[in-house]
Amino acid sequence: MNIVIIDYGMGNLKNVQNAFNYLGFDAKITGDYGDIGHASHLILPGVGGFKDAMLTLKQKGLVEPIKAAISGGKHFLGICLGMQLLFETSEEFGQSEGLAVLKGKVVKFNEDNTPLIPHIGWNDIEILKQASEFNGIKNNAFFYFLHSYYCVPDEDITVATCSYYERFAACVKKNNIFACQFHPEKSHIGGLTLLKNFINN
Repeated sequence: MNIVIIDYGMGNLKNVQNAFNYLGFDAKITGDYGDIGHASHLILPGVGGFKDAMLTLKQKGLVEPIKAAISGGKHFLGICLGMQLLFETSEEFGQSEGLAVLKGKVVKFNEDNTPLIPHIGWNDIEILKQASEFNGIKNNAFFYFLHSYYCVPDEDITVATCSYYERFAACVKKNNIFACQFHPEKSHIGGLTLLKNFINN
């Protein structure tokens, strides 16, 4: 087993690594193409702006290695911004293109209906479809969110939703990809259980 947390200069890399270490897994933080290519499990975390993140991924030459890893069937976990980057476009700071490994877009919460943006704090999720990542996690379990934008998949890949003035995709799964809008590394027992399930998948 070879766990790699993709380092592109954005995200709570150390917090994610610490969560895996706590679970007894050795996770390496790296942006090296070779390490990404030899990984069995890849994690794309992220905190910040979509456009800046994509620019950084391109500048570091990480777009193609990430796409190759996903198409090659490696277990892949996207967290928060790392989930959003998997989609085709985002409207954050103008229209931007994403990695486009999942069909859909990233949109901002409706400011007319959502008085408090960003969405910060603990919210429960509704599990729509059972996935191995949810083993041992009860429906309506609480996880920690921090975001102003959310994903709108074009495909039927949403496995859990969350309601924050409006309902949005909290988790998606397609083949070897699992992604969550919340931060499992900050979500205590529920988050640690999800990370453990992802590795043992």
